[in-house]
Amino acid sequence: MRLLHGTRNNRNPEKGGLCSRYFKYILWFFISFYFFSSFVITRSKPSSSSISKTIASHHKSSRALIEHSSLHNPQNEFFKGMKVYIYELPSKYNSDWLSNERCSSHLFASEVAIHRALMKSDLRTEDPYQADFFFLPVYVACNFSTVNGFPAIGHARTLIAAAIKLVSREFPFWNRSLGADHVIVASHDFGSCFHTLEDVAIADGVPKLLKNSIILQTFGVKQNHPCQDVKNIVIPPYISPESVRDTLEKSPATGYRDIFAFFRGKMELHPKNVSGRFYSKRVRTEIWRRYGSDRRFYLRRNRFVGYQSEIVRSTFCLCPLGWAPWSPRLVESVALGCVPVIIADGIRLPFSSAVHWAEISLTVAENAVVELGKILDHVAATNLTSIQKNLWDPSIRKALLFNVPMMEGDATWQVLEALSSSLSRSHKRSSVSIG
Repeated sequence: MRLLHGTRNNRNPEKGGLCSRYFKYILWFFISFYFFSSFVITRSKPSSSSISKTIASHHKSSRALIEHSSLHNPQNEFFKGMKVYIYELPSKYNSDWLSNERCSSHLFASEVAIHRALMKSDLRTEDPYQADFFFLPVYVACNFSTVNGFPAIGHARTLIAAAIKLVSREFPFWNRSLGADHVIVASHDFGSCFHTLEDVAIADGVPKLLKNSIILQTFGVKQNHPCQDVKNIVIPPYISPESVRDTLEKSPATGYRDIFAFFRGKMELHPKNVSGRFYSKRVRTEIWRRYGSDRRFYLRRNRFVGYQSEIVRSTFCLCPLGWAPWSPRLVESVALGCVPVIIADGIRLPFSSAVHWAEISLTVAENAVVELGKILDHVAATNLTSIQKNLWDPSIRKALLFNVPMMEGDATWQVLEALSSSLSRSHKRSSVSIG
């Protein structure tokens, strides 16, 4: 019995050692397989571009991947995770117009700059089912008249209607919200009314097709007006950031200013033109008549390509209304450190949350132009230094310029900031009730 017992005890260590070795091999195999599988899965995970190609049939499964990657986007903290889808329209709606170089550089060119900036933005999504807003890139201000060279926008309503018809037929997104989450730029005189003359613009009103959409427009007034009878965000007119930088490299904004009050532009001696309408409500004519011979006022009626070099030498820059209340001089004067003197009753200025206009500009009533000289003298003798200190803050200049690619705090950034406060319109986040 002792022998048998001893024999059994001698065999057990061999059996236990063998099992232990098998267990180690199996454990090693499973650990190796786990790491190898993880490596293969990671290497073969589809990119965002490949995900976007299978949106139509797999948008629900791709949603988790896209939302997970968006968590690591630093812009989310500013824009609440907002995403924008940009329709890829046929070239006749946008890029064909770029054959004329002016299309991307004239005062209405924000429609081009915003499109380009959004195309390069991290907020752009190629999956429309992930989008909060839909951008419709139609360039309507690049049809320059062969007679006077000015933008002719008589085709605007037809072109936009055709683009909307196209996306309504090809995609479900316009129809499901009736355009409430769609964004369109109207960067000309009276914005979404699409006409250069106010009485005609008022008579035509905002096209019914756009009544529910979000319009980015240069036109804005504080009182009720048919041309802002739509959800709108007031944007600045386009001024080339490159031209501003070039001017400031030669003459810094804080440099010496030898011109007291400056204006260069259209000032009619007999303002009733061929259309029978009075340009600038006679304001510019009154400025010329009263101050044209005043040595403190540097007033010029002819065009000059290098006029930014005059702005950067000026203390006050007059910004009277033209056909519409807004003017590119608003942006140019701020960008070049000249105190803007706004003469346009009731104007609504762009990006008031970023640009505290009351602290960097003067507002003079249209009927107070007769007192303009005294007003400027008073400011120069009292709080001019304080106004200039506020005006020369680089962040103010940046907020009014459209950069490509977009820069933090610039004009496109301000547009997105404004859109992020309207996320209740996002179909992805909530239902939109249309009245």
